[in-house]
Amino acid sequence: MNERITVLLVDDHTIVRQGVRTFLELQPDIAVIGEAETGVEAVRLASEYAPDVVLMDLKLPEMDGIAATRKLVEISPRTHVIVLTSYHDDEHIFPAIRAGAISYVLKDIRPAALADVVRKAAAGEAVLHPRVARRLMQEINRSRAVADALAALTEREVEVLRLVGEGLSNAEIAARLVISEKTAKSHISNILSKLHLADRTQAAVYAWREGLMHPNATSGDLR
Repeated sequence: MNERITVLLVDDHTIVRQGVRTFLELQPDIAVIGEAETGVEAVRLASEYAPDVVLMDLKLPEMDGIAATRKLVEISPRTHVIVLTSYHDDEHIFPAIRAGAISYVLKDIRPAALADVVRKAAAGEAVLHPRVARRLMQEINRSRAVADALAALTEREVEVLRLVGEGLSNAEIAARLVISEKTAKSHISNILSKLHLADRTQAAVYAWREGLMHPNATSGDLR
């Protein structure tokens, strides 16, 4: 008989942990080896037991689930983290995936389906709630569109876009690049057209959002 899949449960609500544990322990191929109420405790137990799978809530005391996931996958690379949460907004989805979670499911999942997610995670297979998968696909498509749009900009236009992001006026951009103010204005018009933006404020936001700014850049007044 193959060894059972070892699971660590991480949730600050005792009743949730008890419910999940009760069902998982009925599975002949799954063994719950511990429970944690905080992110700090989760990292400690994962370091001690190196479980195959961790079921991780995101809202935790001391250290949230995203930070705990990031730390956990560093200290126990063999462990696969499944986010089990009630949240399905961008603020939680993308940081959790970037932190190293292999799967992201919501707490409305049926017990049998959760057991299957655990099995798949132990085998290195990802499972995403349909809402989460849809948001990830939208973000991938948006990132591709951004890359295509940026590729259409010239090097000088990218440079001008960064200066717009810093909040410089046309005159200040012209002085910085030693070009005429008319040329600076022309570059900005081209940038807005290529990126399908309405005004320089949107261009500034775009520059910051897409990581075009230099680390020491500071956003000034958006003229």
